[in-house]
Amino acid sequence: MGAFLCFHSAAQTSAVPSTPPAAAVPEGRAPDVIVTGNPLRSTQTAVPATTLSGTGLLLRGKSTLGETLDGLPGVASSYFGPNASRPSIRGLDGDRVRILDNGAPALDASGLSYDHAVPADTLVTERVEVLRGPAALLYGGSAAGGVVNLIDNRIAAEPLFLGQESGITGWADASGSSGDSGSAGAVMLEGGTARFSLHADAFRRRSGDVAVPADLTCTRAGGSTTQRRICNSANEAEGGGLGASLHFQKGYLGLSGSDYHSHYGTVAEDTVTIRMRSSRQSLQGEWRDLGSVEALRVHATQSQYTHTEFEAGVAGTMFRNDGNGLRIEARHSPVDLGKGPSGVCILRGVVGVSREAADFSAVGSEAFAPASRSLNQALFAHEELVTSFGSISLGVRWEQADVESFGNPLVARFTPAARRFQPASQALGLVWNLNPFWRFTANLANSERAPKDYELFADGPHLATNAYEVGLPSAQTERSTQIDIGLQWQRGKGRFGVSAFFNQFNNYLLLEATGSTRDTAGNGAAGVGVTDSGNGDNTSAESGGTAQIMQEFAYRQVPARFTGLELTGGTRLREGVSTLDLEWRADLVRATNTATGQSLPRIAPLRAGVSLLWARGPWDVRAEVHHVAAQQDVPAGQTATAGYTLLNASLGHRMRLYRADALWYLRGDNLTDQIAYSATSILTQTAPGKAPLPGRSLKFGVRLVF
Repeated sequence: MGAFLCFHSAAQTSAVPSTPPAAAVPEGRAPDVIVTGNPLRSTQTAVPATTLSGTGLLLRGKSTLGETLDGLPGVASSYFGPNASRPSIRGLDGDRVRILDNGAPALDASGLSYDHAVPADTLVTERVEVLRGPAALLYGGSAAGGVVNLIDNRIAAEPLFLGQESGITGWADASGSSGDSGSAGAVMLEGGTARFSLHADAFRRRSGDVAVPADLTCTRAGGSTTQRRICNSANEAEGGGLGASLHFQKGYLGLSGSDYHSHYGTVAEDTVTIRMRSSRQSLQGEWRDLGSVEALRVHATQSQYTHTEFEAGVAGTMFRNDGNGLRIEARHSPVDLGKGPSGVCILRGVVGVSREAADFSAVGSEAFAPASRSLNQALFAHEELVTSFGSISLGVRWEQADVESFGNPLVARFTPAARRFQPASQALGLVWNLNPFWRFTANLANSERAPKDYELFADGPHLATNAYEVGLPSAQTERSTQIDIGLQWQRGKGRFGVSAFFNQFNNYLLLEATGSTRDTAGNGAAGVGVTDSGNGDNTSAESGGTAQIMQEFAYRQVPARFTGLELTGGTRLREGVSTLDLEWRADLVRATNTATGQSLPRIAPLRAGVSLLWARGPWDVRAEVHHVAAQQDVPAGQTATAGYTLLNASLGHRMRLYRADALWYLRGDNLTDQIAYSATSILTQTAPGKAPLPGRSLKFGVRLVF
């Protein structure tokens, strides 16, 4: 097959230069942004990808990762109020969307529950890369829906300065917002020489209860009040990191450490808050030109995560997740299979191993999952045949996942148990450059995912989500087959793209309402009482929890089908001293339990958006309309959500300020102050009416780059 393609390509494209095709870009098309999720650093990927960086990321940035990415093609938010949300990609959320930190797994507990925030802030993130579609081949079944990679450059892969040069660069940012009486600030400094790179960053964010265009009831110690704000939605967060890299002739080696603290309200309950701390240490290096090995990359991480849920200042549950990971990739040297003088058929590939281990515990009156240990070991290989017409890729991944429950001596319903799974995934991808302006992509993938510890062993009340959650100890490996087909066109400033996908699950693990309720009296255990003194570290014993009636949600395995369509495009309407650009986007997902014909819960409805961008000299203006249709396709007995339309705008002005380049910016969200509820939020069902999307808000800030 490879020889035939090489021969055919050489015969038909004798004028193609000898530069490797991976570096070549068809005339008339701008180079694609290299996506970290591709181990070969290709400029083309068979699955759709989106990158946010610079001013684009700055103006989109919100206090949570899910809200920052919400509205990108195929990406929604799990929205647990303004303080906790993960990205939902093509209808899949939780542990089917892999969040990476500089290409390595971000080991935390954000996938465990919707109220658990991702311990990362875009204020100190250099770039966010989103892959839509199956990336399980590289990162395991937990990436069956897609990958979100946060890049902060704490470990620099390349020196900032060359030769005898040295110096310091960086930026500082400060902003304030009206809708939540918020303030935020961040600073980043980088310096070094041709041999050394140093990095330091820090941020701090504060906000009060978020304003909404509705009267909401808030019940606290002083009694009940009515206010036009989301009760218990205040937030405090701060953190930062340090990193250092040593550069040598054929590679680099670096270390980094980071810390993240937050204290926020859960909004489902008026008196429940969360204190969370996450620490992470990383070692990363690359050695190049090792004979037949073009590059050898090593990335080792260790993390400590603590999360305590407080009710009226006293802890009900303390979650802890300590983990470590190791990933080694070896990229072999390109093999030229070309039959002609142009050398237009090259085989490139990478093989690798990974290991992830995590120890989880939940101790307290609301422990809904037992202490457990998870160990995942994997071997993967990815080969890509690059020709003059595009590329063909093929990959496989084998895993062994061990999940062990240690039970809980204080909670009788938790008993020791152990499961072993052996998932395997395969993928075949195609990128076909039809002509200098049109490109066709296709991807066929079979993904398998081992159930997580909480999906197997959960059995208890979860105060923050106001739900009693029950696992499925007999759950089997989750299997899915996905087909993704795309067509893209670009010519000058005009572009258009369409992607269609089909995803069939044999045994989808679904958390759904059973229709029953649970009286939590008697389910409380001898807990951990933590006085909310400001650091969340001083503990004292307290017994039991407050009994209440909760809806029961249970994990079940069902056959499921996800289908969808994504459209993006743009064109320049005016060229000259000032420019005017038009952008548009739309996406649609349909998800069905094929055993019953019922729709699956928490699926984004039809969404469409149009943006106008005007620029003249130092001025930039953006106005956008974002429409979300009503979501009527919900499981029987669940609440539908109404449609809504949001108007957002931003204004930017660049100027030289002393020795720095200054960007002054003003952003307005939901300018018409519409009331809106998210169809992808579990709060729509468990706490209806308590947490609409934020109302009108203005954010003003300045970023200094020096």
